[in-house]
Amino acid sequence: MMSDFLSPVALVPALPLVGALLAALVRDSRFGAYVAIAAAAGGFAAACLLPHEIGSSLFLLVDPVSAHLAMLTAFVGLTTAIYSRRYIARELETGRLDETRVQRYHIVLLCFLGFMLLALLSNNLGIAWVALEAATISAVLGVGLPRTAESIEASWKFFLICGVGIALALFGTVVLYLAAMPALGPGYGAMTWTELAQAAPQIRPTLLNLAFVFLLVGYGTKAGLVPLHSWMPDAHAEGPTPISAVLAGSVLNVALLLIMRLRGVMAANGQSIDPGPPLMALGLFSVLLGAFSLWGRRDAKRFFAFSSIEQSGLAAFAIGLGGLGGIFAALLHMTVHTLAKAAVYQAVGRAAQRKGGQTFKDITGLIASDRALGLTLAAAVIAVAGLPPFGLFASEVLVLSESVRHTPFLTPLLMLGLLVGGWKLLARLISLCLGPPTAAVGPAVNWVALLPTWVHLAIIAVLGFAMPSAVADWLIAAARSIPGGAL
Repeated sequence: MMSDFLSPVALVPALPLVGALLAALVRDSRFGAYVAIAAAAGGFAAACLLPHEIGSSLFLLVDPVSAHLAMLTAFVGLTTAIYSRRYIARELETGRLDETRVQRYHIVLLCFLGFMLLALLSNNLGIAWVALEAATISAVLGVGLPRTAESIEASWKFFLICGVGIALALFGTVVLYLAAMPALGPGYGAMTWTELAQAAPQIRPTLLNLAFVFLLVGYGTKAGLVPLHSWMPDAHAEGPTPISAVLAGSVLNVALLLIMRLRGVMAANGQSIDPGPPLMALGLFSVLLGAFSLWGRRDAKRFFAFSSIEQSGLAAFAIGLGGLGGIFAALLHMTVHTLAKAAVYQAVGRAAQRKGGQTFKDITGLIASDRALGLTLAAAVIAVAGLPPFGLFASEVLVLSESVRHTPFLTPLLMLGLLVGGWKLLARLISLCLGPPTAAVGPAVNWVALLPTWVHLAIIAVLGFAMPSAVADWLIAAARSIPGGAL
């Protein structure tokens, strides 16, 4: 399929990165916005060709699961770039950002997107680690762009906590390489996912167990899993909203994919520890903490960040369950959550600009004052709450069904977390969208500005209400491409 980074697959991450370079060369906010849209569109178009490029090389891996998540990430990057044009223009008008910071915004957005796509398509553990770290640094710089005391504090917290996580992941990567060397020999072979999966039965279980612990904690930090999750609420609350729209799901998916591949290697080694219970424990704790942390939150973006912790935990729990049903449920949940949470942040960002603040006290009665925006936000919150006809309802039911089959004693706790989280989301929907409206300070939001959000909601409604058989078959193929996903 491919021999090196000159293959067509390399265009998927390369186009956003080239766009970042172009945006850096010209200091013009309008030029940067259109470069971001063009580069993200090119990356998405290239990602749509990935199902025809299935295969692997020493450095790149395209299997159904990486192709699926790359298409999803590139799509969210495209809709976010389109959304950003009006959002960032408004930030420039109000003085919250200046021309220099707007230029930097487009650079970090495209770098963030490009490096996430590289991590998803990497067959090399070292390249995946470097790409995920580069994406993290890009996001850290994006969070600090407003240059307020709170945003700078949030970016430093993001950097330090995720820096600890990525350091642990680096140590785990080195240990995994050392564990694989006796079976695969020194060199790149012992660093590739495809070779590791095949040689897993021959790897020393003690070293494999040690690598698993460090990699799980390290990449679990990026996934927002308890206990190293505290960077996420601050990063979402203080950074530009379009960064939150991408950060809320896509970076979590990159980390969860790496954990998923690691789980497959562990499952193929009969003498190593069972990777399922640790993953389910972290996932369950994240669901419960994320759900109960929704209570008492006054900032809308911080509130929805805790919802992301809950949903990431549910995906991790499903990955821990394993088997075809568990991996399928996890992939479906990762897909619909990414789309739904991006839609929520896009709508919240518009509402915050319209009302002049992002606390729940600032944003009330949206349906009365801005009917289209209010209804859009209401639909997005209903989707994130896991109610029909949206796709999170289907994915949560699938995870609960698999839990009943394999771990019935944990199912009540899982249901408790989902019920508490859903209840609080619906309570906040009432305060955001109903009741007397607060005064508006920004321009009205027309339907054109809401198109990216509507596209997201339409897709997750189709996936929840009438998923096409071709999509179901594709997700099943993606689940089966992970070792341990065909049981």
